[in-house]
Amino acid sequence: MIDIKKEIERDRRAFIKKVLGGSIAGSLLLVLPAGAVDIAEQIPGMREEKAVFTAKRFAFVVDITACIGCGSCCVADKAEYNVPDGHYRTWVERYIIDDHDNVFVDCPDGGLHGYIRAREGLPHPTRDTFFVPKLCNMCEKPSCVQVCPVGATYQTKDGFVLVDKTRCVGCSYCIQACPYSVRFISPATHTAEKCTWCYHRVRKGLLPACVEVCPVHARKFGDLNDKNSEVYKILHEPHVISVLKPDMGNKPALHYVGLRREVV
Repeated sequence: MIDIKKEIERDRRAFIKKVLGGSIAGSLLLVLPAGAVDIAEQIPGMREEKAVFTAKRFAFVVDITACIGCGSCCVADKAEYNVPDGHYRTWVERYIIDDHDNVFVDCPDGGLHGYIRAREGLPHPTRDTFFVPKLCNMCEKPSCVQVCPVGATYQTKDGFVLVDKTRCVGCSYCIQACPYSVRFISPATHTAEKCTWCYHRVRKGLLPACVEVCPVHARKFGDLNDKNSEVYKILHEPHVISVLKPDMGNKPALHYVGLRREVV
């Protein structure tokens, strides 16, 4: 009698070898992206992730003018997801500008321990310092979804970009495609991992963990279709509000208040 499970697994391994070997990579974009979402939503292990907020449009707002670089958001994220050391689903960068307009960017330990010491060894006195939290931009047009050869990275109907670890083969295509460098291969599961805006919490009506713990309320999260929500009011007030790398065409749902020209 034929063992169906073994036959499927053998075909799957053969397919992966061809993808990683480059023999069929060139044709993947022609046959997979259009149906990737439907496939991913139906596969085992992800049925519980069906959209429940189809009438909502979530957005994330980070206020750079308020962030103090304390690292509380990074600590909460690491605790919530047991993020492996040396990897970060969210991190905080420090930007330093000296009196000669030189820009220096550092991010020791992803900002996990905060920035309690001034950076040493700079050639000129510091004129200005500010902090920029980074996380998944939850794009409306995510390039990571387009390049995934097995439909493991997908977009829910309520706009969240997620990864099905039961399907991911660790090929790293999504990591290369992401213009914001928010993905990594987990050393524990050997699958792609990234920030999910705490989708499991949002489904229960809770805020993302990093938003919950921010002591200065520099992180905001909510529904743009709700005119009474804080994010709606912020994005419709006269602030300097921008997204990262708008020319990439990904249409991020992560917005920054006070985003400066020095930020990359």
